[in-house]
Amino acid sequence: MASPHILLFPFMSKGHTIPLLHLARLLLRCGAAVTLFTTPANRPFISAALSDTTVSIIDIPFPQNIDGIPPHVESTDKLPDMSQWPRLAIAAKLMKPYFEQALNSFPRISFMITDGFLGWTLESAQKFGIPRLVYYGMNHFSMSLSAVASQSRQLLTDLEVDNNKLFSFPSFPWIKFSKKDFDPAFVDPESQDKLHNEYILEQLQATEKSYGIIVNGFYELESVYADYWNREIGPKTWCVGPLCLAAPPRKKQENYRTPSWIQWLDMKQEEGKPVLYVAFGSQADISREQIKQIKTGLEKSGVNFLWVVGKNQVEDDDGFEYRVKDSGMLVKEWVDQREILEHSSVQGFLSHCGWNSVMESICAKVPILAWPMMAEQPLNAKMVVEEIGIGLRVETSDGSMNGFVKWEKLEKVVKELMEGEIGKELRKKVKQVGGAAGEAMAEGGSSWNALKELIHELHAERE
Repeated sequence: MASPHILLFPFMSKGHTIPLLHLARLLLRCGAAVTLFTTPANRPFISAALSDTTVSIIDIPFPQNIDGIPPHVESTDKLPDMSQWPRLAIAAKLMKPYFEQALNSFPRISFMITDGFLGWTLESAQKFGIPRLVYYGMNHFSMSLSAVASQSRQLLTDLEVDNNKLFSFPSFPWIKFSKKDFDPAFVDPESQDKLHNEYILEQLQATEKSYGIIVNGFYELESVYADYWNREIGPKTWCVGPLCLAAPPRKKQENYRTPSWIQWLDMKQEEGKPVLYVAFGSQADISREQIKQIKTGLEKSGVNFLWVVGKNQVEDDDGFEYRVKDSGMLVKEWVDQREILEHSSVQGFLSHCGWNSVMESICAKVPILAWPMMAEQPLNAKMVVEEIGIGLRVETSDGSMNGFVKWEKLEKVVKELMEGEIGKELRKKVKQVGGAAGEAMAEGGSSWNALKELIHELHAERE
């Protein structure tokens, strides 16, 4: 029997791409040949990440002269404004003829895994008789509750008067929700423009017709919600993560220089001072006034912190960096987040709760201070704090997802996590969860077995 041949096609965004690069390595370990599709501008990053592997990389032209998208921009991190991402995603469909031309050149493909934002690839997969699996980068908890919320939209609409009123869904009576637990788009689709809504609907319909969904998580973490999804919703899912554990060992190049922030963490370790890692992802849009409150909260807390700031997040016009130079460090360039989280001095993570960041924090056994900003992040935060019990929640002034956070509230919860008894208990719990994550990804673990079973199931069908 010939080896399985699997195609990967990530969406043009680092947060969507990196997990699939890790998945490519897992597939190679399972004995599969892997081909990954990307665009010319994204190829250098992907080539560098997979340079030590046998993954074949094919780049196909990305459309130019797209209304609202600057020339030669082919990924979300290059967009001037994240509100433009739907235009970038919609334009990707124009790559379809080039994608199908490449598919036509392959003798046999076992299956393809493409991003949920590339729903048009389903038509190409069907045209060539190739099973398509979807990757969204979401967990079962958020997927299931988003689906239930969508089905119960009238209930959410009726709660319009009071955003803090608690309610439960019949499917999950033990969980108390309020409207603040859901992105406004789930509650009021009319809040989004027509183009955005039509695009999202198209992707969901393509997902429903696909063979299944790949989940970056492990079954033991959310078995109740994985079972619910597969029993009540579908299509079928396979838990194959945490994918970050498939990342290669870090190799120091001949002229390697330890980054300044790692040197700073080393110094804090020698001083015996725990550090709070602060990062809100590359897509968070944080107001200047909110940034001021974050600065004040961190400074007043007195904890040591390493803050990786995104573009336009911090302008040091108030002497903040000088005032906190002994206890805090701001980093304004790309970092290896896992390297930071795995540093023994890091004992807490103030995070937007993007799922990649949650997975990395769990694997590094670092508790989370949850401050969700957008999309399914409020549900991820609820899962982290209430379901898994490995974090605390940052409290906004009005209780809403996008509400303002005053420095006093931030100072209090930062100190609770880093210095209080609650923080100690959270660190014990996250060590247990992180250990379970490692067991799931080890050979013979649940994630390893799920991936092997998927490959066997689809490769055998096509032989």
